[in-house]
Amino acid sequence: MKELIEVLAKALVDHPEQVNVHEIAGEKSIVYELAVAPEDMGKIIGKQGRIAKAIRTVVNAAAVKENKRVMVEII
Repeated sequence: MKELIEVLAKALVDHPEQVNVHEIAGEKSIVYELAVAPEDMGKIIGKQGRIAKAIRTVVNAAAVKENKRVMVEII
C-alpha cells in the first residue's frame, strides 16, 4: 500500500525525490502520511481536491482486500 501511494505521488510531482510516505498502523486502520515539497502541494491536491480524492479512492479500493480502513493524509 505504501509503495502504491509513493508511485502515484512521484508520477504527479516535479520533485519526486522529496516524496515521503509514513505509515501509522492501528488495530483496524492504517494512516498514511504523504509529504511532498511545498511547491508540489497543489499538484497532489488538485483543483477542488480532485486528485487527492482520486488517490484516496485508489488506496481504499486496494485496502478492501486486507479488510483494513485506510486513510491518506497529505501533510
